[in-house]
Amino acid sequence: MQQIILASQSPRRKMLLEWAEIPNEIMVIPTDETFSMEIPIAEIPIHIAKQKLEAVREKVEGARIILAADTIVVLKDEVLNKPAHKEEAIDMLTKLSGKEHQVITGVIVYDPVTNKQYQFAETTTVRFHELSAAQIQHYVESYQPYDKAGAYAIQEWIGVVGIAAITGDFYNVMGLPISRVVQLLHTINN
Repeated sequence: MQQIILASQSPRRKMLLEWAEIPNEIMVIPTDETFSMEIPIAEIPIHIAKQKLEAVREKVEGARIILAADTIVVLKDEVLNKPAHKEEAIDMLTKLSGKEHQVITGVIVYDPVTNKQYQFAETTTVRFHELSAAQIQHYVESYQPYDKAGAYAIQEWIGVVGIAAITGDFYNVMGLPISRVVQLLHTINN
């Protein structure tokens, strides 16, 4: 498979693509990741991913596939984005403690040969055990999850000790439903 461009600075997305043996190069153009409250929640990550893709697409020369993704955490109808600081991270994890929430990743792939964009959203349900204030404090201080939606990474300590159940794609919670991405890329390349 030819090298694709990953329009994301997430080391976890890059790692998942490498695990799937998809050669990739990161190219990130800073974009506004805000969204209108008019957008249905399930479409927010696709909206943000599209902004990332379009910013990179303007800079890419040649026929190279571009992949962009964005992940949000949703508790009831509240979107928990990346926390800005320690107190916000603690607040988010306190809200998630003992509850079920959804992780939604929006993916967009641009095929320069056909000039088409393919998009989908994957949802995974995650339930946390009750987390103590000490556990939350330890995680935030030790792992500083400020670049993670919902203030946590499933593959870190909090996922190992705090997650009671998961329904759906584990890798989606890491930031990329890699199995669906691979299937889509193979469809585009054939």
